[in-house]
Amino acid sequence: MDEKAFELLTNMYYEIKEQLVQINQKLDEKADKSDIIRLENELTPKVQALFDGYKQHTDILERIENEVMKQDEIIMRRVK
Repeated sequence: MDEKAFELLTNMYYEIKEQLVQINQKLDEKADKSDIIRLENELTPKVQALFDGYKQHTDILERIENEVMKQDEIIMRRVK
């Protein structure tokens, strides 16, 4: 690799690393544990509701699939 390209990549790496450290410091200053707990309390019921909806949807699809299979068996018996 060219020496200039290596130096450029090295400089970019250190600049990005320094920016990430600054961002983490700002987040640590602003992020309060009570905010995190509040978000968890708000999101947990919503995620649970989504999961329940997904479960109901899956159950309905399984019932429909079973009915289609029964109808398919009836049709196949009549054809033979």
